[in-house]
Order: sequence, then structure tokens, then C-alpha cells
Amino acid sequence: MNIEGQYLALCAEILNENEAELAAGRFTQDRTGTGTVGVFGRMLKHDLHHGFPALTTKQLYFKLVKVELLWFLAGRTDLEYLHQYGCHIWDKDAARRGGNLGPIYGKQWRAWEGADGRTFDQIQWVIDEIKQIVAEPDRPHPSARRLIVNPWNVAQLDEMALPPCHGPFQFQVSRGKLNLAMWQRSADLFLGVPFNIASYALLMHMVAQVTGLEVGTFTHYLNDVHIYRNLVDQVKVQVTREPLPLPRLWLNPDVKDIFAFTMDDIQLVDYRHHPPIRGEMSS
Repeated sequence: MNIEGQYLALCAEILNENEAELAAGRFTQDRTGTGTVGVFGRMLKHDLHHGFPALTTKQLYFKLVKVELLWFLAGRTDLEYLHQYGCHIWDKDAARRGGNLGPIYGKQWRAWEGADGRTFDQIQWVIDEIKQIVAEPDRPHPSARRLIVNPWNVAQLDEMALPPCHGPFQFQVSRGKLNLAMWQRSADLFLGVPFNIASYALLMHMVAQVTGLEVGTFTHYLNDVHIYRNLVDQVKVQVTREPLPLPRLWLNPDVKDIFAFTMDDIQLVDYRHHPPIRGEMSS
């Protein structure tokens, strides 16, 4: 079963396991005040050779996936870059803090601050380590099981508009392929998870290209997996739809630097999908 089938099965599992709660209108309270139903501790897995995991049972706005990922990779935490491309997914979080998002993903990925005041570029480090492993495949590498990027900087959580929902994530090199596993503490199954799947699959393709590897398997660990009260009806519609063939990803083959990718260097090919299903994000 490909990742879309696994995703729909997880949607159906939450609806079925919480049938009594839904009938009675009983929801778990959450920080947004909306209420949720859910499960804890699940896994999705996808071999990227079987297609790019942009879900087809509703439209994925891939432009927003590209914009946000490039924003993270640039180490930025301001809204200006996002607004340039019509992306407003972080506006509500910023509004709660007077327009300031604080040291969220981009800061942690590119300039993690240590206790001694030094900063660490986790993305550059992990790419450099992968390149060494590729260049010397027969030599043991101490970093081979340590290719981790972690946005969960405990010392700065209180400064963030929203503590990281996704990450840490870990790369692995095996038989000329790049694999990736990502751990997600909080997973909004209808709105957030399809976006997260596509974002990390895209990152995986980009890292593979600049390190000279093929893409392998993406493993997605989800802990608190939930459907918001205001999105239950939308999920019920989505699980009735039949998945379509997955699209392919095109990356400009001339780009060899992870930080040099632009919006035009990343395109989905043959993306067919069912109509959008609208839903309001809880924040």
C-alpha cells in the first residue's frame, strides 16, 4: 500500500475508533480550543521510487510547500519571504506575538545556538557528512548513524511562536540511496500531515541531488495524530475518494548547492488530483 493508502487508512481508523465520541460530540481539549479526536503512535512509509507523495484525494498546494521549505533552508523566520509568494500559513502564529515568530525552524536548522554562544549550521553539517560517506563508502564513518537535524531547542522553546511540530529528522545512506525518517510530536492529519509528507519528501530529493545519491524510503513517525472538530466532515469526504497515480518531481539538475534552489527549480509533473476540500486551520 503506498503512502496515500496508508494515510487514508489512518484517517478511517481515527473516525472508526472515535465513533462513539463523535456521535456524542465529545472531543479532547487542545491549546486552540477547537477540540480533537485522535490516536497516538503511528507510522507511514513510502519508497520515493513509487512516485512523489503529493496526496491526490484532495489538492495539495505544492507552491506553499516549496515556499516554506526554501524559507526554512534560508534560515529565515520573518514573514516577508513568505508573503512575496502569497504564503500566509504562518500569519496567525506571528500575530499572537506581535508579528514575530521567534527562533523557529529556519533559525534552528541553520544557526542553532549552543550554551557557549556558538552557532551550528545543522543543514550544512549533515550535507557535508553525507558527502564524506558517499566519497568513502568502504570506510566506517562515525556520523553514519548521527545524521540528525533537530529543531527542538529546549532553551528557546518559550521564544517560539509555536514549538516545532515536526522534527527531529535523520538521514541514512545505504547502497547508493538516501533514506529519511522524521519524528512528529503533533500531527494535524487533515491539513498538516499531507503538507509535512510533501515537504520532507522534497527535502529528501534536494539533499539526494546535491550529494550524488538516489532517493530511497521516507519513514514518518507520528505521535499525537488528531483530526480537529471543524475538519471531521472534510475527512469523511476525503476517505470516500479513490487515489490517483502519484506525480513525479522535477528538480533542475544543474543545482548542486542545497541553498541555491529557487521556486522555478522545483516542479511537480503529471499531478492529477481530486477537487480541493476546504478547511480552516486551528491555531
